[in-house]
Amino acid sequence: MPLITPLSPETNPEVKKLAEFFNETLGFCPNSILTMQIRPEIAAAFINLNKAVMANKGRVTSDLKRLIGYMASFTAGCQYCQAHTALAAERYGATAEKMNNIWEFKTHPSFSEAERAALEFAVAASSIPNGVDDTISDNLKAHWDEGEVVEILGVVSLFGYLNRWNDSMGTHLEADAISTGNKYLKPEGWSVGKHQ
Repeated sequence: MPLITPLSPETNPEVKKLAEFFNETLGFCPNSILTMQIRPEIAAAFINLNKAVMANKGRVTSDLKRLIGYMASFTAGCQYCQAHTALAAERYGATAEKMNNIWEFKTHPSFSEAERAALEFAVAASSIPNGVDDTISDNLKAHWDEGEVVEILGVVSLFGYLNRWNDSMGTHLEADAISTGNKYLKPEGWSVGKHQ
């Protein structure tokens, strides 16, 4: 049972309009937004931040941003966000090969050196205590320019917020996200857990 019951998507017209963004990324409005809208200013600010962070500005592609979000959420242990990022990565064109081998990103041939650097940074930046060291920073900067590094850390930070929100809230996981979690993540121990 979630800590707070989500409100109806019809509760706040402004939030409903902003939340249409998620119809593209996930195919539905997430329950996390429906809970945030109890304080509409929080929901609106979060949706606008999400739109800004996840916008595709170039080489940090939409599918890579979702895989970065996945690795950040995997590191933090948030099963809700793991399922959402896997679903969104698939919707944005991440190959089945990448989806099935995300845990071997450091060595699997479907990942480029630049992608490896970004995903390794996501794991280190999401660890507590933070694990970003000079080696990880230098490797990231060898493959990505300053604007791209800001985009990558923006994704990690966005999911840091969501990981805390959804794990503390016990947000109920939606059916499409459960299906994707079972398809790609279950072999590595993923479960719906408290998000039932």
